[in-house]
Amino acid sequence: MKSAVIVDVVRTPSGKGKPGGALSGVHPVELLATVLRALLRRNDLDPALVDDVIAGCVGQNGEQALNIARSAALAAGLDESVPATTVDRQCGSSQQAAHFAAQGVLAGAYDIAIACGVESMSRVPMFSAVQGSEPYAPLAVRYPYGLVQQGVSAELIAARWKFGRDDLDAFAARSHRLAAATAAAGGFDAEIIAVGGHTADETIRPSTTPQTLAGLKPSFRDEALGERFPEIDWRITAGNSSPFTDGASAALIMSEDRAADLGLRPRARFHSFAVTGSDPLLMLTGVVPATRRALDRAGLGIDDIDAFEVNEAFASVPLVWQHETGADPDRLNPRGGAIALGHALGASGTRLLTTLVNHLEATGGRYGLQTMCEGGGMANATIIERL
Repeated sequence: MKSAVIVDVVRTPSGKGKPGGALSGVHPVELLATVLRALLRRNDLDPALVDDVIAGCVGQNGEQALNIARSAALAAGLDESVPATTVDRQCGSSQQAAHFAAQGVLAGAYDIAIACGVESMSRVPMFSAVQGSEPYAPLAVRYPYGLVQQGVSAELIAARWKFGRDDLDAFAARSHRLAAATAAAGGFDAEIIAVGGHTADETIRPSTTPQTLAGLKPSFRDEALGERFPEIDWRITAGNSSPFTDGASAALIMSEDRAADLGLRPRARFHSFAVTGSDPLLMLTGVVPATRRALDRAGLGIDDIDAFEVNEAFASVPLVWQHETGADPDRLNPRGGAIALGHALGASGTRLLTTLVNHLEATGGRYGLQTMCEGGGMANATIIERL
């Protein structure tokens, strides 16, 4: 049976996703091309051997329109014969790209594929693609009371699972503390590709404490929604949420046989995949059933996993995941998560994969699981095995 392996993973540093951010002067095509070039260079890979490039991107408009995967592949110098496509599974877009790439290898459709992702939230602002439109209007028949934005979903989760403001802020401060400690120890050096001289994550705030976060005001307070959902007491702030972020990431995926033919050493093997739908009102809880499905397919239990990467879109998401799965909290986002490292939407899936592979190698862990909540009520989960 074929196996799909990860030969290399890279990412850019995270930049603040606003004008003046460290990466805001870089066109998103060039941002993605930077990590593609790095994969080719680091592995001395003939670009013509790549069968496909699959990129995640959420804001597919403006400078990220017209199949940014193809534009970036050409900008990176890949042969014109190499195709590329861009996928949108919201925040899990590049994790889904990795699934598609690995599944293509397992099916025999690919020998070598690159899964990647990009988002320049400073240049293509979040929700700019839907301004002036109502994409959910046809769902009014099924959901007559209306759906809500993700921040309100995060509030609902906090309220229903009884996570207090102190719990959320403490988790957010932990994210910054772990990320800052990893950065100071050089733990991210092997995975970050410099962009314009920038080599460090701009979004990490080492001085963050629960006390400093306590002074921030709720970001999603809405009196009308407060009447609809009286259980909400508005605990989600900019401090316990992921920041707007610019970034790109990429993974070189191939069959184990092809890696051997090329003299390349696989770093990890894909073990199982899952993708699930979930309640689009709560929206962010799909990480729980997705995790259970991936574990079932792998024949593993939660205690068999050495490290978990659960995307920190909001602090309530990894907290509800940990509560429902019973996972060891010390294995959860051990290098910090998106609250500190940023959430460059389309890039986050392969960014989590990059950090997970490097953490397993640094600690000698065998299995890693990553999972990502997604807009509209979905989630991906992936289990990898370090080689």
